[in-house]
Amino acid sequence: MTKIDIFSGFLGAGKTTLIRKLISEGYKNEKLVLIENEFGEIAIDGGFLKDAGVQITEMNSGCICCTLVGDFTEALKKVIDEYHPDRILIEPSGVGKLSDVAKAVAEVEGTEIGAKVTVVDAGKCRMYIRNFGEFFNDQVQHADVIVLSRTDTASDGKVVAASAMLSQLNANATVITTPWADLSGEQIVQVMDKIDSLSSTMQEMEHHHEHHHHEHGEHCGCGHDHHEHHHHEHDEHCGCGHDHHDHHHADEVFTSWGVETPKKFTEEQIKDALSKLSDAEKFGTVLRAKGFVDAEDGEWIYFDYVPGESDVRRGGAAVTGRLCVIGSKLNEQAIKELFDIE
Repeated sequence: MTKIDIFSGFLGAGKTTLIRKLISEGYKNEKLVLIENEFGEIAIDGGFLKDAGVQITEMNSGCICCTLVGDFTEALKKVIDEYHPDRILIEPSGVGKLSDVAKAVAEVEGTEIGAKVTVVDAGKCRMYIRNFGEFFNDQVQHADVIVLSRTDTASDGKVVAASAMLSQLNANATVITTPWADLSGEQIVQVMDKIDSLSSTMQEMEHHHEHHHHEHGEHCGCGHDHHEHHHHEHDEHCGCGHDHHDHHHADEVFTSWGVETPKKFTEEQIKDALSKLSDAEKFGTVLRAKGFVDAEDGEWIYFDYVPGESDVRRGGAAVTGRLCVIGSKLNEQAIKELFDIE
């Protein structure tokens, strides 16, 4: 049996950083495969994980749910046949629905879901519930473990408020609020493995009683009143999730603009461009930007942006520069002009 851990989290929450920590500190002597499914034309996170000796399967054809369900299960089978891993880590697109990903995984023989982990940015919880609830809430409601990110930089009040909002959405998940720097990867994996053994015990008990809890929403892991949740049942049956009055496909709500470019930049140009991306009237709602570009001084510039926070650092040369911006109602022309791309 290959164990599969799923790491979901809204755009820029820090999934990749968490996975990197768990690979280096948490999973001990296990043969791992990471499957990434980036939303957007360009996959950028691949490089550093190859350095960690982890085999990567990058899939850039939209989100796992509808468009990828066929290919995704095939890709999963292929990975298992080729690499015989002890454990597969799946990092779905930041706008993928955890319920869809888990459903796709469940269809692959010879696998069992270990833990469903959702990473949540403590400071942006309220904004995402309000503006992108359909996607964000799904990731929270179906999680076994919720790992709050940026709790070291968010105010205590924000962390407490985020925890309260999350427990309203999912009262059963284990929530990790301690800053990551204070935890070892091993501690986090232990929490995940405990959940895993607990849920298999629960499944055995449920199976034994043959209770049809399915209708009550127990199955969806949220246990909340289901009138606000009715699209969940539809999806379960039709498996496509389209054309339901309250169900959107990620491609309808989010867009991504990506480009490869040999253009050289200065650090100031990149910082200046990132500082302007918050202007929604001009650029649309930018939720995430990342990339790496050649610099005037011979070193390369790597950058990450989420609303209100950007990180610009230096790194080694890449084959060619890449820029990627993800958001809602993006003005691609304005973004091109911002980065001075023809």
